[in-house]
Amino acid sequence: MLEFKAVKIKKPDDINVIIGQSHFIKTVEDMFEALAGAVPGIKFGLAFVESSGACKVRVEGTDPEMKQLAAENALAVGAGHCFMVFLRNAYPLNVLNAIKAVPEVCSIYCASANPLEVVVAETDSGRGIMGVIDGLKPQGIENNADIKWRQDFLRTVGYKL
Repeated sequence: MLEFKAVKIKKPDDINVIIGQSHFIKTVEDMFEALAGAVPGIKFGLAFVESSGACKVRVEGTDPEMKQLAAENALAVGAGHCFMVFLRNAYPLNVLNAIKAVPEVCSIYCASANPLEVVVAETDSGRGIMGVIDGLKPQGIENNADIKWRQDFLRTVGYKL
């Protein structure tokens, strides 16, 4: 049996999520330390789907709402060894390198505030992430006005001088 499913990630529009794959229960403690050390005052929740032993969704974080979002969405996706980080008061760009440096982390599927769906495959053995649908289809190619808006936006929010 092989079945594909799209699982919608449920979150408020202003919350960012990072979804990835790791390989060991120690992920939750190591990732907690990496995130907490990356951005002072960061509010986050992270969940890791354990795929052997007790097969629990392991949860840590600094914000109860973010922890709940991470736990519920990780359980809904249910793919072995996947993790989810939900962020408030920080952006993925602020923490991605810290997450990638965690020894247990194998890969990152996405980092986004967009509406997301996780495409999972399910067999008799379990579930795995096949990919992520991140955001809407393009509405065209940027023109000069769009380029100016992009450049101005990046400078307004402080990411470019």
